[in-house]
Amino acid sequence: MSVKGSLQRVVVTGLGATSPVGGDVATTWAAMLAGTSGVVRMKEEWADQLAAQIAAPVAVEPLDVLDRVKARRLDRSGQFALIAALEAWADSGLADNPDIDPERLGVAMASGIGGVTTLLANYDLLLEKGPRRVSPLSIPMLMPNSPAANVGLAIGAKAAVHTPVSACASGNEAIALGIDMIRLGRADVVVCGGTEAAIHPLPMAAFAQMMALSKRNDDPTAASRPWDKGRDGFVLGEGGAAIVLESAEHAAARGAVVYAEAAGAGVTADSHDIAQPDPTGLGATRAIAMALRAAEAEARDVVHINAHATSTPQGDLAEALAIRTALGADAEGAIVTSTKSMTGHLLGAAGALESVATVLALRERVVPPTINLDDPEDVGLDLARTVRTLPEGQITALNNSFGFGGHNVALVFRSV
Repeated sequence: MSVKGSLQRVVVTGLGATSPVGGDVATTWAAMLAGTSGVVRMKEEWADQLAAQIAAPVAVEPLDVLDRVKARRLDRSGQFALIAALEAWADSGLADNPDIDPERLGVAMASGIGGVTTLLANYDLLLEKGPRRVSPLSIPMLMPNSPAANVGLAIGAKAAVHTPVSACASGNEAIALGIDMIRLGRADVVVCGGTEAAIHPLPMAAFAQMMALSKRNDDPTAASRPWDKGRDGFVLGEGGAAIVLESAEHAAARGAVVYAEAAGAGVTADSHDIAQPDPTGLGATRAIAMALRAAEAEARDVVHINAHATSTPQGDLAEALAIRTALGADAEGAIVTSTKSMTGHLLGAAGALESVATVLALRERVVPPTINLDDPEDVGLDLARTVRTLPEGQITALNNSFGFGGHNVALVFRSV
């Protein structure tokens, strides 16, 4: 358990994102507040063969942002990671700081699946044109640690460069790891986040075979509908998000602008099933309770929750139960939203993008809506169906992420 009096306080000093609803943080946040969906019906011919023909691709293609020569040496997931990380790095003011010690600078950039499009594209080349046509860059592009490594190279990080891989909890686990790195004295600054680029016929066919994806093909923008009685699965999204974590002491010494405090994290496992959440929600409950203890926060302090809530029948209910169990009667005082209703599910990048949204909600005292919530389940929570305001004073928010394999990560952010 972390104790604020004896360990470093950790603060957020930079934000970055490229998402299905915006090419950077500002456009993404504005779209979330406007209730804009990034879900579309796929135009590619291969999508016509799929049961689920909808997805949430990024709003701005990476080749419109990155140098084309450098971009082509990266898998799509690496491109997203670099765009988000460089935005967060510039936003923090550290990009122009010559005094940053590279040996005190770390990276934790997660991915749930890694360079799957590079892997599959080169396998197709192997079958169609032979081994000599396989790219010599395939391995550096497809390896799961490639996004983290390329972010580390871009900013000169020499403390440590990590790649948490825990399915849909990966992005938040990267942030939890960043908090630990700073509190354990291994780094002063850590660029954390997640990335995913899996909009491809094989992953989409596989998720559909699991009955995990929405098949609302004729109404894409209404397909992602967390907690709604008509939900039939998640919508696959893509993108990347990053936050810069910094020890409060280091941030204060350089006069950094602070968005929020990254006050605590809880990481647990269900040991229940490889794909289904524990219906009792006990693992998620423990993660939330652990995060609150680490932040020295009480259940009554939580005024907002950006939920994992993917729009699956079982997962939404299990999380709602976990929130009610962890917070008790105080659960009614928290405004709960799911920004996945607009962005779809970014898998390993989901938690990072939702952490960006949670930090901005605290800073601006406003909660984005959950769209498509036309006929809500009675889950015993205050679900935000419209934009909602948060109270003044010091306030606390939760961001939950849960992944296949029974991974549970809860983060606590506090206003400053």
